Amino acid sequence: MPRTGGQILIDQLLINGVERAFCVPGESYLAALDALYEVRNRIELIVCRQEGGAAYMAEADGKMTGRPGICFATRGPGATNASVGVHVAFQDSTPMILFVGDVAREQRDREAFQEVDFRQMFAPLAKWVVRIDEAARIPELLSQAFHRAMSGRPGPVVVVLPEDMLTDEVDVDDAGKAMPMQAHPAPEAMQQLRAMIERSERPFMIVGGGTWDQQATRDIAAFAEAMNLPTGASFRCQSYFDNDHQLYAGDVGIGVNPKLAERIRDTDLLIAAGARLGEMTTSGYTLVTPPVPKQTLVHIHPGAEELGRVYQPTLAINAGMAEFCAAARALKPVDANSRRSWTENARAEYLQWTKEVQCVGPIQMAKVVRTIREATPPDTMICNGAGNFSSWFHVFHRYCFYRAQLAPTNGSMGYGVPAAVAAKLRYPERVVIAAAGDGDFLMNGQEFATAVQYGANIIVLVVNNGMYGTIRMHQERDYPGRVVGTDLHNPDFAAYARAFGGHGETVRTTAEFRPALERAMKAGKPAIIELPIDPEALTIRRTLSEIRGTR
Repeated sequence: MPRTGGQILIDQLLINGVERAFCVPGESYLAALDALYEVRNRIELIVCRQEGGAAYMAEADGKMTGRPGICFATRGPGATNASVGVHVAFQDSTPMILFVGDVAREQRDREAFQEVDFRQMFAPLAKWVVRIDEAARIPELLSQAFHRAMSGRPGPVVVVLPEDMLTDEVDVDDAGKAMPMQAHPAPEAMQQLRAMIERSERPFMIVGGGTWDQQATRDIAAFAEAMNLPTGASFRCQSYFDNDHQLYAGDVGIGVNPKLAERIRDTDLLIAAGARLGEMTTSGYTLVTPPVPKQTLVHIHPGAEELGRVYQPTLAINAGMAEFCAAARALKPVDANSRRSWTENARAEYLQWTKEVQCVGPIQMAKVVRTIREATPPDTMICNGAGNFSSWFHVFHRYCFYRAQLAPTNGSMGYGVPAAVAAKLRYPERVVIAAAGDGDFLMNGQEFATAVQYGANIIVLVVNNGMYGTIRMHQERDYPGRVVGTDLHNPDFAAYARAFGGHGETVRTTAEFRPALERAMKAGKPAIIELPIDPEALTIRRTLSEIRGTR
């Protein structure tokens, strides 16, 4: 029977198992919204307060499910706002589809109201950009969009929807459900990998990237045990390997443990399992130097185009991580007794690095993080954006469950609150905490209203030092005393929470934090706990004054 383009579009979402979509409504895709009304009991539409927040939520949802997170935005300003989430999805290898309403076909190329050439705009940000000009091609092109978003190295796809196309009525068959396609490792390559590990005296593995799932994390841990491999996690992928495991050696990201950095430089066999080995994970391409590393490099990645792109590996394996990890687990163990001290020392250095440190002021952030571990269930999720505040959670928290950490590898501010909303909607039974700095929080703090509206009872920790702390840190180091553009005048964040109908508290000492956290968990509504910290506590190990004095 004839259907409108909007109806055909939403039917394809149903076929592909979409349960939830995030949006800011716009007149350019009203026909799709009307079709969503018809299936409102099957697809939950989460209406957000800004397209950047909606796109972050969709990206976080894609991270958690392994299938594309869905976002709708209107043309022009809506699409440009949403582009921040597309960039996160691209660098994080997250499956995501952004649907953008567009001007009517007859108005194109006249600089019509809010007209943008989305193919040019999104070309460097997305894995694929497609404009659907014929309603009859919606099933075909959406099938391709889902396949592209999930297969190989996952990523974001942008689908542009002319508003008049969505109201066209056509009779067309639906496509089937899209399934991700991943390469499997060749048996010969796996045997070569095993032989390389057996010969190695100082091997090290780094896990990261996309196409992981919970079973893959179990398989990679079993592989590490069989081969006695000390293992680190690439930037903001710490929940891929149980941090309490005796083989876990720490996160390989910003502010890496100097001893761990030296260990990676000294390894004679570096196994990069899924990680791109980007700037943050390689400390600006110094831990592993391109194009030919001094370490023997085994690079496993789902995207064939990534292998050999920056680094020339000794052994390249093109495979999805679930497929690789299953094959790795099946390998025969090696006798690794001769390098037991190498592995044990890696773990000892991690434990020493993560011992609590004192900071300036009445709130001790290391103890705050320890309190979270003690007072919340092991599967608690920590979501954060970007800023110096996040280093407290990267160093002192222990991520022991897959996707217990949701954070952007592209260092995007404002990510934590929207990601926490998506996480709480996906896992309502779990404790979900958004860790944010004061500048970071106010990038998308309006999505706290979305949390209240949909009963996503997140807990937001606002670490408030009255500045854009990361930039101030660089400023004090490179231009000491010449402070400009980094001071912030902030609201009462606890009152902010109450104004939206949430629970709000301000904690001024470390001892006050645990009772406040327990009250927030029992509040039955979204909560904000403000932690005003001394501006001198600019980093984990150095004060503002110490940084200023180093030049």
